[in-house]
Amino acid sequence: MSYWAVVQCEAQKEHAVRLLLMRHGFTTYAPRIKLRNRIGLLFRTYVFVHIHDRWYPILWTPHVVRLLMSGDKPAKLEDAIVTHIRKREVGGFVKLPLPNRNLKPGQRVRVINGAFQGQIGLYQGQTGRDRERVLLELLGQSVPVELPSPSIVPLPVAFSPRLRY
Repeated sequence: MSYWAVVQCEAQKEHAVRLLLMRHGFTTYAPRIKLRNRIGLLFRTYVFVHIHDRWYPILWTPHVVRLLMSGDKPAKLEDAIVTHIRKREVGGFVKLPLPNRNLKPGQRVRVINGAFQGQIGLYQGQTGRDRERVLLELLGQSVPVELPSPSIVPLPVAFSPRLRY
């Protein structure tokens, strides 16, 4: 019986762990992404490893922090999950879906939760960390604030409070 499992590695040692595990005869997979001309891992410090029968050597591989366990055996990752990630690869990099937002820079938005709940501001765009930058008027000044994507909603066009930006 073979299955995928997840290995947690020391920071920035994922490649070394993959090479060492491959020397032990394991198949490994570490999905990569490309963001703003930088290459990185989709899941930093984690590597998928395909286990056939023996898994104990994984625990003693240098730079391995732990093998994610379910009781006294490695936690099984469904093949469909790894297959789904691999299907999203284009040119060796996982293509992440674009956020389903109909917001345009300069559009009025309302903050619906968090410390700024109820505030109205101007949408400025999405930052690299899947957060939204909104220009809010606080204490008489326009202040750029980064908020989680689900925290803002667009306002209807008919709604136009007087904002001084």
